Amino acid sequence: MALTDLTSPKPDSPADAGGAALAGAESAVTIFVCVTCRGGRPLDLVPVPGAALAEATARAADGTGITVRRVRCLANCNRGLSAAMRRDGGWTYVFGYLDPITAADTLIAGAKLFAQAPDGLMPWRGRPEALKRGLIARTPPFDFFGAPE
Repeated sequence: MALTDLTSPKPDSPADAGGAALAGAESAVTIFVCVTCRGGRPLDLVPVPGAALAEATARAADGTGITVRRVRCLANCNRGLSAAMRRDGGWTYVFGYLDPITAADTLIAGAKLFAQAPDGLMPWRGRPEALKRGLIARTPPFDFFGAPE
């Protein structure tokens, strides 16, 4: 799977917006990996750990239908390597404290679970431990109106 940089102008299409559909999935998932994250490592470290995580996640996503996009800064800098995960009709999740060695597979496992969720929420049961401990925030879908008062 090719890694997409959000700064490069490309025409939007349904596949670009949410990725190719997962087999049997309710909705496709996109993982946004912060390529500027250094996880407390020196500023001159090359490759940048976040960029290496983005590449590893794209490789792990190959053939899954999950889209991986590069993003410059998720403003989660004090919480190590970071990624966000969204799906059409679902909530968006922001994760931090990601391990540079294991996070790519963890993100893909979480994305597969999320894609199958009928209510647009990533289930707690079955969620990789790093995505439980590293959850920073979740935000509602754009069309969410909240519970009636």
